[in-house]
Amino acid sequence: MNSWIYKYYIEPIVMDSGYNPVNTITWAILLCLSIFLLVRLLRRMAIEVDDDLVVATLPYILAGSTLRVIEDAEILAPPAKYLLITPLIYILVAMVATTSLVLSWRAYRSLKPYAAAGLIWTGANLAMLLGGGVARPWILGVVALLGTGLTASIYFALPLLGQSFLQSRFNQLILYSHMLDASSTYIGVDWLGYREKHVVPNLMIDAAGTALVMFPLKLAIILPILAIIDGSMREEGAAKSLTKLVLIILGLAPAVRNTLRMALGI
Repeated sequence: MNSWIYKYYIEPIVMDSGYNPVNTITWAILLCLSIFLLVRLLRRMAIEVDDDLVVATLPYILAGSTLRVIEDAEILAPPAKYLLITPLIYILVAMVATTSLVLSWRAYRSLKPYAAAGLIWTGANLAMLLGGGVARPWILGVVALLGTGLTASIYFALPLLGQSFLQSRFNQLILYSHMLDASSTYIGVDWLGYREKHVVPNLMIDAAGTALVMFPLKLAIILPILAIIDGSMREEGAAKSLTKLVLIILGLAPAVRNTLRMALGI
């Protein structure tokens, strides 16, 4: 049993070797459980999960992404660096963000101190990373242009197919986050020789022979999910909004990490 746990859970963190089917399923289950518990906490504190909370939480997504790049740059040594590897980094950022939110709400009944703390954290991480300069500044523009162009194209095309769920700003941000993620993966794998660590995308890239497959793969997953969520959960509520926030995190966090890492030449 110990060797099994080490192989599927501990080794991927210690060796930063990525994901396998066992830990992928485990982390997915824990993510769903975490959403349930967080919804209960937010309801108990009477904190509304709306656009304001999403905007206030974005700095923590950036903080997590920049922390991940700090680990990529090997600025920290073991065992501290293990905290910055998935899934521990998600747990770390979630704990810091939740604590900051609770303290901010209890002390000020406001999200502004919560957002400010996230911005300060992100700024400190960037200051640590940018000291050595940016090796490939063009990466930032290419990823942004590709992700923006694809999102805009899909936004204008879907109404022609009778679909209107992208009228929601939440849904637009989710799509944009995942198009940025797909763009960064495509550029990293096909142009610069990086590799994909997630199980299903890695299999799809190997089968297709190109990371361009990430674009239809993302769309085949994200668009139906958004349609199902909006169709089955008519009322806006904490569970619905928090699920969408998680979808934003799952797209934006790796997109920022990948793009920043490539731009810095790490």
